[in-house]
Amino acid sequence: MLHCPRKIVKPAFILSVILQAYCATAALAADPTGDWRVADGVANVRVAQCNGDIWGVVSWETQPGHDSNNPDASKRNRPTLGMPILIDMKKKAGTDSWEGQVYNAKDGQTYSASITPTDADHLEIKGCVMGFLCGGETWTRVAPPIPSSPTNSMAKGAKAGAQKAATPPAAAPAAAPPKAPGTVATAAPGAKGRAQPPDTVGDICLLRDIAGFAH
Repeated sequence: MLHCPRKIVKPAFILSVILQAYCATAALAADPTGDWRVADGVANVRVAQCNGDIWGVVSWETQPGHDSNNPDASKRNRPTLGMPILIDMKKKAGTDSWEGQVYNAKDGQTYSASITPTDADHLEIKGCVMGFLCGGETWTRVAPPIPSSPTNSMAKGAKAGAQKAATPPAAAPAAAPPKAPGTVATAAPGAKGRAQPPDTVGDICLLRDIAGFAH
């Protein structure tokens, strides 16, 4: 019976562990789902896969607001909390990027955009007007990736709950700004030192503006 010397077996085991850790980290880095703090810190965006595509909505904000600059007058009174800003983004073949549209509530305009996880803790978003005047920023993860599920994938049976989940409770108070580094946080990558605000949005795939888009 052939026996492998310990000095060979041990390094092989260590290499296997290292490779598994590397693969797990790489997979996480390429996952754009979860909650992300925008660059200026005034809001979190919840990103999830809905019906095969990536969507993102405002899940927390320092100051409650309304979509007052929307070119559609019927939407100017809708709260910015729960409002889609990453719209129908599709995976770009052969890359860890997703391309679609981004809505900018500051000017009421929709732009071509892409999102790319640069590592497990950061998401790069870039937007362009008519293919030029491009700009972008980097968001920081504050909650872990969102697992795929029948509800999250917008199973048709879940559509009935879309109306109920469409608008966050009107009386819900705005969450306090995140505490300084060093406070208690979730175990999510990138969430170190960040207190998590109450969740008043829930599963974004059930929101009317998203569920109605696909059905």
